[in-house]
Amino acid sequence: MSERNAASRAIDEAASRLRGLPGPVWEGEIASALGMVLKVRGLSGVLSAGDLCTVERRNMSPLNCQVVGVEQDHSLLMSFADTEGVAAGARVTFPEKRFRIRVSDGWLGRVIGPMAQPIDGKGPLPEGPFATPLKGTPPPAFSRRRVGDMVETGVKAIDAFTPICRGQRMGIFAGSGVGKSTLLSMLARSSAADVNVIGLIGERGREVQEFLQRDLGEEGLARSIVIVATSDESPLARRQAAYLTMAVAEDQRKRGRHVFCMMDSVTRFAHALREIGLAVGEPPSARGFPPSVFGELAHLLERSGPGMGEQGDITLAATVLVDGDDHEDPVADAVRGILDGHLKLTRTIATRGRFPAIDVPGSVSRLAPDCYPDPADAEVAAEARRLMSVYEEKRDIISIGLYKQGSDPETDLAVEKVPGLEKFCSQDRHETVPAKEAMDRLYQQLRGGRAGQGGAPQPDEAGAGAPVGGGLRRMPPAEIVETP
Repeated sequence: MSERNAASRAIDEAASRLRGLPGPVWEGEIASALGMVLKVRGLSGVLSAGDLCTVERRNMSPLNCQVVGVEQDHSLLMSFADTEGVAAGARVTFPEKRFRIRVSDGWLGRVIGPMAQPIDGKGPLPEGPFATPLKGTPPPAFSRRRVGDMVETGVKAIDAFTPICRGQRMGIFAGSGVGKSTLLSMLARSSAADVNVIGLIGERGREVQEFLQRDLGEEGLARSIVIVATSDESPLARRQAAYLTMAVAEDQRKRGRHVFCMMDSVTRFAHALREIGLAVGEPPSARGFPPSVFGELAHLLERSGPGMGEQGDITLAATVLVDGDDHEDPVADAVRGILDGHLKLTRTIATRGRFPAIDVPGSVSRLAPDCYPDPADAEVAAEARRLMSVYEEKRDIISIGLYKQGSDPETDLAVEKVPGLEKFCSQDRHETVPAKEAMDRLYQQLRGGRAGQGGAPQPDEAGAGAPVGGGLRRMPPAEIVETP
């Protein structure tokens, strides 16, 4: 198998070198420039969608553009930068080459722009021996391996309630300012993957350094490749950054490595697709998104996951910025149907001061039952999830003192246990907790410890009161407010 893979890569490399040889340079001219779209005449039948061109500008450096559509007599271009200085009749050159990257281990610890250019001031990027296309093809469904064992994230609420398996694709759904980027940084610092590939798509410019220095840190950056396209860049650059992130992750997977790919955010990638689609005349559908957006989302996300044969795996954590805290908006709904689970972060939990603000009952891992090392762990997690759901349903009447103790045994137990479970889910962003220790703490909260191990709950997490039947603890009567 290894000899076959080596021969296949050698053939791919030889074909890539042949395509990279100098060829004819075609020339056309700008017919019109309307908004973000440039119309080119003279290259009909030569240009195809995805080709890269160069447009000359008056008293300025040439502009890199890409073909985003074709008409009978014209080709439609969009630029990777501002179109200032482009005039009618400006020369357009097409060297008949496709955009490809050559990833090497020297990319680790580097911060890269959407055109695979270094933006961290550390010098040029070393080139690897193999060329990788920007838009790869997802592995065939029947050739992929199944997902692997559980991947420790170091985040208690994830490892205990929504565990992630090797090769799984998980979404992080939240509104703005609820802690998506901070949670991603926690995953990057403590993941057990061989390499992290992080795509910051449409990120605020001031937050890039904050994420790199404060959240990710030197240790996290040393084992990561970071691709950045800030919100002020063109939609083409933001789309390109998402494709580049996945292409780098695919290259690492082909090397047999386990890749933790983090993308923040898929929604801004969809927004870039919407801007491009509407600019070239696609009809809008759901909330202004052209139909092609949802096909591109599926293609991008399907490229992650388990590899084939001796290849590695891409475990994906993609954030979804829900517009107006609406978790049913078109992009969120489409992405949720593609991925293998979702973590729901809510503003209500964040305002209570609990971070990460993961809504445990509202979060799902489709692979959770088979992901736990011990089947008993799944039962304990389901029990805790049920109690938190019961408490949330009765939160209003409990908080204003209308609930009467003894009215419902399960609600009584939820009132007793949920405060400790809320504290269990809280975690400092620089804290890392092994998965086994996280489960031990969860057992401690609900059952006083694992079966056969004994032990009493820790006073700072379990609440007051003495243990009663089955190791459970009852809250003192003074802490339950009864109605007269």
